[in-house]
Amino acid sequence: MPRRPDTLSAALARRIALAAQGFCETRPAEAPDWRRMGRTIGRLHLLQIDSVSVSARAHYMPLFSRLGDYPRAALEAAAWGKPRRLFEYWAHEASLLPLETHPLLRWRMARAQAGTGIYGGLASFSRERRDAVEAVFARIVDEGALATSKMEGPKGPGGWWGWSDTKRALEYLFWAGRITTATRRGFERVYDLPERVLPAAILAMPTPSPEEAHRELLLRSAGALGIATAGDLGDYFRLAPGDVRPRLAELVEAGALLPVSVEGWSKPAFLHPAARQPRKVEARALLSPFDPLVFERGRAERIFGFRYRIEIYTPAEKRVHGYYVLPFLLGDRLVARVDLKADRAAGILRVLSAHAEPHAPEETAAALLAELALMAKWLGLAGIEVQTEGDFGPRLAAEAARDVTFPSWTLPANGAKDPPTKDEP
Repeated sequence: MPRRPDTLSAALARRIALAAQGFCETRPAEAPDWRRMGRTIGRLHLLQIDSVSVSARAHYMPLFSRLGDYPRAALEAAAWGKPRRLFEYWAHEASLLPLETHPLLRWRMARAQAGTGIYGGLASFSRERRDAVEAVFARIVDEGALATSKMEGPKGPGGWWGWSDTKRALEYLFWAGRITTATRRGFERVYDLPERVLPAAILAMPTPSPEEAHRELLLRSAGALGIATAGDLGDYFRLAPGDVRPRLAELVEAGALLPVSVEGWSKPAFLHPAARQPRKVEARALLSPFDPLVFERGRAERIFGFRYRIEIYTPAEKRVHGYYVLPFLLGDRLVARVDLKADRAAGILRVLSAHAEPHAPEETAAALLAELALMAKWLGLAGIEVQTEGDFGPRLAAEAARDVTFPSWTLPANGAKDPPTKDEP
């Protein structure tokens, strides 16, 4: 095997990162089965959960970005059905995780029980209102799976059966691993005891020491990222710098991570020994803002020269790119971004605005339109409407207007008068 270089070009580092995230794999010609879906989740190690549903919820998108038109019901069954294949817990943020990750996060649960590593107000509440915490826990023990909305008692300032105290108790118990998500109704969690939800074999797995768990989580992060700085590696599972530094040194000493430098990176990098180094990446994908490829904004800017900020909470008149903007990956570059809305009442995927990067190639419009058509089909929508907002909107709208290669279900309807849309959450 040829010796890996100590210094890598920025272009090679970008291709390594994309290969590690699964963007060198060919999409299946037909809807993938769970084996293929599970392998993709196993590569990423987590699917971040977010409540925004303006186009598609965040945890559904990474599989679509890599596999195309896959059955969302299969992911829902893995997360909240039987047999249970995934569980919810805090990883990068709230995430769906493979079951075998559970022992690796018990140190976080133990720290949460002790009131560390969680929000300060939640820690104070768990100490000062232990009666409220235990009363909520007792209800779940006695009554079985319960949603927050079913646990509300009389409201009133200071009353611990009020909504806020119930919610705090549930959040603390979830952090501490004493309860978990049994299912979701709509997007609301339904809580139950881990022993009534998770397989007994998973709960019986030995609990590693915090140091062992941190080493393994760093290795998994390195496998998912391919090449990364210490900050990137710690951020993937939200490990504190004090937990990262000694374990990282141990992994380097053991040869499990290879220290390298990358052209243009200001900080040292670490290469996973098994990371692929492809000569070319020919990807095409729309990405959720919470996709592991881009959820660390500094890394996305460092690798792709792509500055991304989510603007949901920015006043409409001050937004630069839109409300809920998805980056578009073409080849090995992020070349455009689109503000999307799935108008389910009208059956239309609306492109509210589109912007292109300076290096976007000539074929960007056609490729983006094809990916939008695939997304509309995956979401069960009848067609696409492209508005002319943004510097790339007119070009994309013109491509949609002239394109005759869409499947019959697609209806490019620029300027069409559709029923009014509902306000977004």
